[in-house]
Amino acid sequence: QVQLVESGGGLVQAGGSLRLSCAASGIIFSINGMGWYRQAPGKQRELVATITSGGNTNYAASVKDRFTISRSNAKNTVYLQMNSLKPEDTAVYYCNAAIRTPGLNDCWGQGTQVTVSS
Repeated sequence: QVQLVESGGGLVQAGGSLRLSCAASGIIFSINGMGWYRQAPGKQRELVATITSGGNTNYAASVKDRFTISRSNAKNTVYLQMNSLKPEDTAVYYCNAAIRTPGLNDCWGQGTQVTVSS
């Protein structure tokens, strides 16, 4: 069984930085795309950033130039470096990955809370 475990969330003041990590574990043949999504209270889950196995990235307009997604294929881990955080970035952040085991599985982490105070 494959698991995604996130870490790195917390409370930070506006303008501060946080780095989220998400590690995949279990029997993994390969990992295709990985990404981060977030859900604020009373809102729908939204895409934050994605990265392909080849390293191509895509960002939501609201986080572009502030957040950076990266991955370590050797460690089956995806990262999200968040700089210049704003109160509107407050949400539960979820990791997502398309993992071959060998069937293709759409996997989600349990979520990590990010709170940005003004």
